[in-house]
Amino acid sequence: MKSMSFTPFTYWILATTLILTESCSRPPEFPDEPVIEYIGLSKNTIIQSRSSQLPQDTIEISFKFTDGDGNLGNADSVNILLTDSRDGFNHLFKIGEIPQLGAGRGIQGNIKLSLTNRSDTRYFCCTFPNTRLTCIASTNFPKDSLYYSIKIKDRAGNWSNTIKTENITILCQ
Repeated sequence: MKSMSFTPFTYWILATTLILTESCSRPPEFPDEPVIEYIGLSKNTIIQSRSSQLPQDTIEISFKFTDGDGNLGNADSVNILLTDSRDGFNHLFKIGEIPQLGAGRGIQGNIKLSLTNRSDTRYFCCTFPNTRLTCIASTNFPKDSLYYSIKIKDRAGNWSNTIKTENITILCQ
């Protein structure tokens, strides 16, 4: 029986083949329901939504998402729920359909929600004790604060986990 001998070139070919085989990326595996992770706010203080004479300002909320079956997004239905911590009011948003890229079914990415203090949006209205959102200036209550809870839904009706922003201070001018 004859023994096999390997030359340095043969070792190099074997090592390269192993490295290339191991480095081929497998698509990440995510749960079928969406999962979100809070990234942050662009800032945490804003003047309340009151009149068109005030300067317009925006706060961006950023978060990451994954969805294992790749069915997140649908321009025809609401799929982001943003809930005000003070009164439980829900602001509704839509994510357009997200195309799948690559061989796997799962998708991932980042979402930024831009909330302005325009008078027609009511994202940033001050509240006072025993009242609802008022958007009225008050010397007795110069500031208010809130945080938003956020969750998203895929086309199969699966809701994600819930994340929360840090506190946002509203200047009640």
